[in-house]
Amino acid sequence: MAIHSVRRYPDPVLRKVAEKVTDITADVCKLSEDMAETMRAARGIGLAANQIGVALRIISLELEREAAPLVLLNPEIVEVASEETAEEGCLSLPDFYETVKRARQVLVKAITLEGKEFSLECEGLLARAFQHEIDHLNGILLVDHLSPVKRQLFRKEYMKE
Repeated sequence: MAIHSVRRYPDPVLRKVAEKVTDITADVCKLSEDMAETMRAARGIGLAANQIGVALRIISLELEREAAPLVLLNPEIVEVASEETAEEGCLSLPDFYETVKRARQVLVKAITLEGKEFSLECEGLLARAFQHEIDHLNGILLVDHLSPVKRQLFRKEYMKE
Protein backbone atom coordinates (compact mmCIF):
# COMPACT_ATOMS: atom_id res chain seq x y z
CA MET A 1 0.00 0.00 0.00
CA ALA A 2 1.03 3.56 -0.60
CA ILE A 3 0.06 6.86 0.93
CA HIS A 4 -0.76 9.52 -1.64
CA SER A 5 -0.85 13.25 -1.13
CA VAL A 6 -4.37 14.62 -0.81
CA ARG A 7 -5.14 17.20 -3.46
CA ARG A 8 -6.03 20.59 -2.05
CA TYR A 9 -8.42 23.25 -3.20
CA PRO A 10 -8.24 24.74 -5.86
CA ASP A 11 -6.62 21.75 -7.65
CA PRO A 12 -8.61 21.28 -10.91
CA VAL A 13 -8.94 17.49 -10.43
CA LEU A 14 -11.30 18.21 -7.53
CA ARG A 15 -13.75 19.75 -10.02
CA LYS A 16 -13.73 16.79 -12.42
CA VAL A 17 -16.74 14.51 -12.53
CA ALA A 18 -15.29 11.07 -11.86
CA GLU A 19 -15.77 8.26 -14.37
CA LYS A 20 -17.67 5.08 -13.58
CA VAL A 21 -15.59 2.02 -12.73
CA THR A 22 -16.40 -0.53 -15.44
CA ASP A 23 -14.01 -3.33 -14.46
CA ILE A 24 -12.70 -4.32 -11.06
CA THR A 25 -9.05 -4.74 -11.95
CA ALA A 26 -5.94 -5.24 -9.85
CA ASP A 27 -5.25 -1.52 -10.34
CA VAL A 28 -8.68 -0.60 -8.93
CA CYS A 29 -8.10 -2.87 -5.92
CA LYS A 30 -4.63 -1.39 -5.33
CA LEU A 31 -6.01 2.14 -5.64
CA SER A 32 -8.71 1.27 -3.09
CA GLU A 33 -6.10 0.00 -0.62
CA ASP A 34 -4.03 3.14 -1.16
CA MET A 35 -7.09 5.31 -0.59
CA ALA A 36 -7.85 3.64 2.73
CA GLU A 37 -4.24 4.03 3.84
CA THR A 38 -4.14 7.67 2.71
CA MET A 39 -7.42 8.42 4.50
CA ARG A 40 -6.11 6.91 7.74
CA ALA A 41 -2.80 8.75 7.49
CA ALA A 42 -4.65 12.04 6.97
CA ARG A 43 -6.93 11.21 9.93
CA GLY A 44 -10.05 11.50 7.80
CA ILE A 45 -13.27 9.51 7.85
CA GLY A 46 -13.80 9.55 4.09
CA LEU A 47 -11.91 9.95 0.84
CA ALA A 48 -12.90 10.07 -2.83
CA ALA A 49 -10.49 8.90 -5.53
CA ASN A 50 -10.30 12.32 -7.17
CA GLN A 51 -8.92 13.68 -3.88
CA ILE A 52 -5.75 11.76 -4.69
CA GLY A 53 -5.83 12.74 -8.35
CA VAL A 54 -7.71 9.78 -9.88
CA ALA A 55 -11.05 10.65 -11.47
CA LEU A 56 -12.76 7.30 -10.82
CA ARG A 57 -15.98 6.75 -8.87
CA ILE A 58 -14.45 5.14 -5.77
CA ILE A 59 -14.91 6.17 -2.15
CA SER A 60 -13.48 4.93 1.11
CA LEU A 61 -15.22 5.51 4.45
CA GLU A 62 -14.15 4.64 7.97
CA LEU A 63 -16.04 6.16 10.87
CA GLU A 64 -14.54 3.82 13.46
CA ARG A 65 -10.84 2.99 13.35
CA GLU A 66 -11.40 -0.54 14.64
CA ALA A 67 -13.56 -1.46 11.65
CA ALA A 68 -12.30 -2.20 8.16
CA PRO A 69 -12.79 0.71 5.77
CA LEU A 70 -15.82 0.56 3.54
CA VAL A 71 -14.69 0.87 -0.08
CA LEU A 72 -17.38 1.31 -2.70
CA LEU A 73 -17.43 1.68 -6.46
CA ASN A 74 -19.90 3.83 -8.37
CA PRO A 75 -21.82 4.92 -5.25
CA GLU A 76 -25.03 6.87 -5.68
CA ILE A 77 -27.66 8.23 -3.38
CA VAL A 78 -31.05 6.99 -4.50
CA GLU A 79 -33.26 8.31 -1.68
CA VAL A 80 -33.03 11.07 0.92
CA ALA A 81 -35.20 11.97 3.89
CA SER A 82 -35.36 14.94 6.27
CA GLU A 83 -32.58 17.46 6.80
CA GLU A 84 -30.03 18.37 9.40
CA THR A 85 -27.35 20.99 9.72
CA ALA A 86 -23.92 20.12 11.08
CA GLU A 87 -20.30 21.15 10.85
CA GLU A 88 -18.12 19.55 8.18
CA GLY A 89 -14.48 19.57 7.29
CA CYS A 90 -12.63 18.25 4.26
CA LEU A 91 -9.17 16.78 3.73
CA SER A 92 -8.89 18.90 0.57
CA LEU A 93 -9.59 22.05 2.60
CA PRO A 94 -7.32 21.69 5.65
CA ASP A 95 -8.32 23.66 8.73
CA PHE A 96 -11.59 24.83 7.18
CA TYR A 97 -14.88 23.87 8.84
CA GLU A 98 -18.34 25.09 8.05
CA THR A 99 -21.93 24.28 8.94
CA VAL A 100 -23.72 22.59 6.03
CA LYS A 101 -27.30 21.44 5.52
CA ARG A 102 -27.64 17.89 4.19
CA ALA A 103 -30.14 15.05 4.20
CA ARG A 104 -30.29 13.32 7.57
CA GLN A 105 -31.10 9.92 6.04
CA VAL A 106 -29.93 8.46 2.74
CA LEU A 107 -30.21 5.22 0.81
CA VAL A 108 -26.94 4.48 -0.97
CA LYS A 109 -26.38 1.93 -3.71
CA ALA A 110 -22.97 0.90 -4.99
CA ILE A 111 -20.75 -2.04 -5.95
CA THR A 112 -18.22 -3.66 -3.61
CA LEU A 113 -14.68 -4.59 -4.62
CA GLU A 114 -15.96 -8.17 -4.88
CA GLY A 115 -18.41 -7.06 -7.57
CA LYS A 116 -21.50 -7.46 -5.39
CA GLU A 117 -24.36 -4.99 -5.23
CA PHE A 118 -24.35 -2.93 -2.06
CA SER A 119 -27.28 -1.08 -0.54
CA LEU A 120 -27.39 0.75 2.78
CA GLU A 121 -29.92 2.99 4.45
CA CYS A 122 -28.16 5.18 7.00
CA GLU A 123 -28.45 8.42 8.91
CA GLY A 124 -26.40 10.92 10.86
CA LEU A 125 -22.63 11.08 10.37
CA LEU A 126 -22.50 8.12 7.98
CA ALA A 127 -25.20 9.66 5.76
CA ARG A 128 -23.32 12.96 5.84
CA ALA A 129 -20.04 11.24 4.93
CA PHE A 130 -21.64 9.47 1.96
CA GLN A 131 -23.09 12.75 0.68
CA HIS A 132 -19.78 14.56 1.12
CA GLU A 133 -17.72 11.91 -0.71
CA ILE A 134 -20.25 11.43 -3.50
CA ASP A 135 -20.24 15.22 -3.95
CA HIS A 136 -16.47 14.93 -4.54
CA LEU A 137 -17.09 12.35 -7.28
CA ASN A 138 -19.40 14.87 -8.94
CA GLY A 139 -16.87 17.73 -8.72
CA ILE A 140 -18.78 19.42 -5.89
CA LEU A 141 -16.84 20.76 -2.92
CA LEU A 142 -17.76 21.79 0.60
CA VAL A 143 -17.40 25.45 -0.41
CA ASP A 144 -20.15 24.99 -3.00
CA HIS A 145 -22.62 24.54 -0.13
CA LEU A 146 -21.82 27.99 1.27
CA SER A 147 -23.92 31.07 0.69
CA PRO A 148 -22.47 33.47 -1.91
CA VAL A 149 -21.30 35.84 0.85
CA LYS A 150 -19.60 33.06 2.83
CA ARG A 151 -18.04 31.68 -0.36
CA GLN A 152 -16.57 35.09 -1.15
CA LEU A 153 -15.19 35.39 2.40
CA PHE A 154 -13.78 31.87 2.13
CA ARG A 155 -11.92 32.67 -1.09
CA LYS A 156 -10.55 35.90 0.36
CA GLU A 157 -9.34 34.33 3.62
CA TYR A 158 -8.43 30.78 2.58
CA MET A 159 -6.65 31.64 -0.65
CA LYS A 160 -4.34 34.24 0.92
CA GLU A 161 -2.28 31.48 2.58
